Amino acid sequence: MKDRDYLKYRVGGLLYMPALQENIIEKIKNNGVPYLTSVALCLEDAILDESLGEAETELKFILEELCPLYENNSEDNPLLFVRVRSPEHLRHVAQFLGNAQQTLTGYILPKFDLGNAAAYLNAIKAINASTERTIYIMPVLESAMLAKVAKRRKILEELKNMLDGFKNFVLNVRVGGNDFSNLYGLRRPIHSTVYDVGVVRDILIDILNVFAADYTVSGPVWEYFGDNNKDSWAMGLKRELELDRINGFIGKTAIHPSQLPLIYDSLRVSKADYEDAAQILNWSEGKLGVEKSVAGNRMNEVKTHGKWARRIKILGDIYGVKN
Repeated sequence: MKDRDYLKYRVGGLLYMPALQENIIEKIKNNGVPYLTSVALCLEDAILDESLGEAETELKFILEELCPLYENNSEDNPLLFVRVRSPEHLRHVAQFLGNAQQTLTGYILPKFDLGNAAAYLNAIKAINASTERTIYIMPVLESAMLAKVAKRRKILEELKNMLDGFKNFVLNVRVGGNDFSNLYGLRRPIHSTVYDVGVVRDILIDILNVFAADYTVSGPVWEYFGDNNKDSWAMGLKRELELDRINGFIGKTAIHPSQLPLIYDSLRVSKADYEDAAQILNWSEGKLGVEKSVAGNRMNEVKTHGKWARRIKILGDIYGVKN
């Protein structure tokens, strides 16, 4: 398995699957879902309380069946994550899974906030102390306490400071657009993006402001889907993906397989960007720190664009280059 700095970009479109969903094993073994880069096997909201025990047992069976496939560390295999319910549930699931946990890339931590962050982080530290390889986490920022504008920045800074002490375990930081919308009784229509919902946009931009310089932050879910990618649902998703990219989100939560090709395509890089990234990463201009782009229509600066270039190079290597 590649290191964290590479894996954090491989998450891409994270597709949610309830752990009790049928045919999960077959879909993964047979590449039954095109453009599938990562899977969230959900034990939280997608599973009723009375079915949780059954879902945990099924999860363990799924991971054990997939173990031989994942022993080869092929990049054709989607990354596997489990969405737990709480820090206590995280400890329980890790113990329950035992060796089957080695098939996982990590855990998704819902409603990550000051009320549970320390417990979550201590749990993952203990889990990693007992495993042969790193088990990562992806905390989800979606709690009501993050919505309150008067305290939001301070809370976000506190959460980041806590995560910084466990940075090697953090693969992505994720956000809950629908959870924030629900606080205000809002739901964006098919022709609007999350950036049109001002009160939610402001929360997301603050999260990016605090976390995106040091972490990969993934974009919020788009709740519409369908069979035809020329329909309104797809046009709306494309617009939101473009705004995600401009603002600094990388990847997106997916709730239906039809969304995955569009998310994957949004992660591909343009030929011009890839060529300029290569130029910047292989700088050979002597004393000069600035040079015209390969296409000759913009300026590349080795100090200003270095971080951008490293990201573009990795994304291009994973998802490809658009002609």
